[in-house]
Amino acid sequence: MKVLIADDEPLARERLARLVGSLPGYKALPEMASNGHEALQLVEEHHPDIVLLDIRMPGLDGLQTAAKLCENAEAPAVVFCTAHGEYALDAFAVSAVGYLLKPVRSEALVEALSKAQRPNRMQLANLGKATPPAEGAQARSHISARTRKGIELIPIEDVLYFIADHKYVTLRHVHGEVLLDEPLKALEEEFGDRFVRIHRNALVARARIECLQRTSMGHFELCLKDLEGETLTVSRRHVPGVRRLMERL
Repeated sequence: MKVLIADDEPLARERLARLVGSLPGYKALPEMASNGHEALQLVEEHHPDIVLLDIRMPGLDGLQTAAKLCENAEAPAVVFCTAHGEYALDAFAVSAVGYLLKPVRSEALVEALSKAQRPNRMQLANLGKATPPAEGAQARSHISARTRKGIELIPIEDVLYFIADHKYVTLRHVHGEVLLDEPLKALEEEFGDRFVRIHRNALVARARIECLQRTSMGHFELCLKDLEGETLTVSRRHVPGVRRLMERL
């Protein structure tokens, strides 16, 4: 299996290359990346099976690079390598197949590489764009978003609404809001049993709906629990569906 090494420290790259080269069945690519942008380019050129990815790198960091990789259906498996243990929770929260602390031990590397097989190549899907769950698959219990705090996990039951605006979707929850790089349509397909579309750009948590009101201008607005002083516009096309839903609530 072809292994790409991405690390901003030359000595760390060389050491990992020697360790990988000593293992049967694995080959370290001679081209190595010193930052996230280079890693993405080398993945596109060489199609490695596995990427050993440092987290702290200039430009795109490891988590951001992994998020970009998982947009590709043929993405390689990712094993994080870092000297900073505080990232472990973030890594496993997004289902990384491996998390190695530097200096990397040979036996730990063997274990991580053995887990990084083709069936696990989409292990970072929660950090990137959402895709419709397979038939019978359960929807996520949390949504992950990258913020200045790191990776935030928002429980689905805390979400008030999703609103699309150009490239991003704003997720409003009971404690604030975050931006998602996920299409609204994919969120609707995954969480359609818990959210209702009230506008072409908005999904609202069914359990948070409080009342539907008509303004003096004839427009319809939705009031939500835990959202004092703010209403959401309901398009005329979606008013009948919202009314039917409220009758069943």
